[in-house]
Amino acid sequence: MREILGRRRMTRWALRNAALVYATRWGWPVVPGVPPRNSTRRTTVRRSGQPTGRCSCPRPDCVVPGAHPFDPELLAATTDERMVRWWWTNRSDAPVLLATGGRAPCAVSLPAAAGARALEEFDRLGLRTGPVVATPTRFALLVAPYDLQELGELLYAQDWVPSSLRFHGEGGYVPLPPSRIGAGEVRWERPPSAGNGGAPWLPRMEPLADVLVRASAQVPDTGSRLAY
Repeated sequence: MREILGRRRMTRWALRNAALVYATRWGWPVVPGVPPRNSTRRTTVRRSGQPTGRCSCPRPDCVVPGAHPFDPELLAATTDERMVRWWWTNRSDAPVLLATGGRAPCAVSLPAAAGARALEEFDRLGLRTGPVVATPTRFALLVAPYDLQELGELLYAQDWVPSSLRFHGEGGYVPLPPSRIGAGEVRWERPPSAGNGGAPWLPRMEPLADVLVRASAQVPDTGSRLAY
């Protein structure tokens, strides 16, 4: 667990070991991401919030360098131990991507500054959060699975939802620690806590939505350009 939380020096097999825990112990479907170029070097971030690191995929204008699946595609995400072990044995530097939705966790992500404000507000209100993934540019809160109807009802109840607040359900993905992507290191801002059956406990999104919308509205909106 400590290695997954990023508290120990990265070893060659740290990503593979983490992916195996996510897939086989927690039942989270994972798939390798595309490593950023020179992924061992520190990546800087522009004032706009966009990472300056480049992706090793063929797209020169990739907006999520090192934080997206390519080959295999997202649909290949699995919890199968043999497949996960083979992938990261052959690609030891590949980021670990969680395929969200279905029976897997969903997520809601927002700019890092807004995420920090939201966590402070949750603490003040006594609202429990689940695992929170952080990069230098964004926070992603993992939540219990939700469907499009539930998401639509939550958003309809809001006067306005900033485009910087993004929802990762069926067909989505988020990078997991201890990956390194174009924006930099992926870490746990709030590590997972044990739940029933060994998988981490996840909150429902409904009680968190109002705070997340307010926090996102209080920081500059960088527009619809997706970046981690």
